[in-house]
Amino acid sequence: METARDVLTALARRYAFGDLEALITQGTLAADGRSTAIAALCAFGQRVLDLDAEDFGMPEAVGDVPRDLLDRARASRMPQTARERPRGALASLRPAYSLLLEVIAIRWYRRDMAALVAAVHIASEYLPMLAWEPVLGHAGDPALIGASVSGAGSRFGVPVEPGSARMCDHTRPERSACERTLRVAREPGPGWRAYLDRQHSQVASALGDCAARCRTPCTVVTRLDDLVRADLTDRCKLAADFTDSAVVKLRHAAPVGHGFGVPSPEEVQTAWTRARKSLSHHPLGHKALANTDDNYPLPGLPALFSAIADADLRPDTLLHDVTKRITSTLA
Repeated sequence: METARDVLTALARRYAFGDLEALITQGTLAADGRSTAIAALCAFGQRVLDLDAEDFGMPEAVGDVPRDLLDRARASRMPQTARERPRGALASLRPAYSLLLEVIAIRWYRRDMAALVAAVHIASEYLPMLAWEPVLGHAGDPALIGASVSGAGSRFGVPVEPGSARMCDHTRPERSACERTLRVAREPGPGWRAYLDRQHSQVASALGDCAARCRTPCTVVTRLDDLVRADLTDRCKLAADFTDSAVVKLRHAAPVGHGFGVPSPEEVQTAWTRARKSLSHHPLGHKALANTDDNYPLPGLPALFSAIADADLRPDTLLHDVTKRITSTLA
């Protein structure tokens, strides 16, 4: 490295946004007019890399971030009030999963295995909702979901009497979350945000159980056309198999889990190899994972998410484009 600018450029290309922001606001560029724009891009990039979706594109935090980057991030944002527009990740989870794929690849490149495993775990939690999206027409938006899961014969969010012949297979937390999702759109901001933080992923899990694991299906799924239901069941079963796979279970060995170990890149690769083998037993998984030559750090993961979503999902380039804006400003 010959100059300070070379160092800063190298940090940008390694997606070290936090370190770059700290240096840029104290270094030689602090007085030449560029530090403000670069610092804003760095703060934005770090929020996206950290998957801090609550703050994606918040007006009071974005500074000089270009509008096109903000709009792309907002597509993955969870709305923080029941009436916020646009609906972001409640309208569609596909942009969020494309971003997750980019973040996972960057964490691999940076050898941040704990963060990689955490991102994989987040992806696993909402996969059933990704599978349901083509059927619902949205990503489980509480303001809209009632029309698809309520009505005669539905046990979605309905208390079930012990000993009933038509028991629901949802756990008690899932049933509570389902009941809450049917009314939370009428609650003020704090209640809405508490639901998103604690129960929305439970609704995703419950919907996955409805399609893939329920022993006594109710009208949540029986109202669907036979072909639609069969396709949904296949995709939800594949999502459930991924959630139970070896690579997701690594979460419990990382600092963000129940232990204090951090998996090595070799351990992540080994776990993904085991997961691929297991997932390939599912016909849909076998087809998705047949191509191992996609140049992705976890080969086949984009195709697997695409199969579950019934849509072509590819890694986003949002963080790559943030880096390009930073390096062009430095130049």
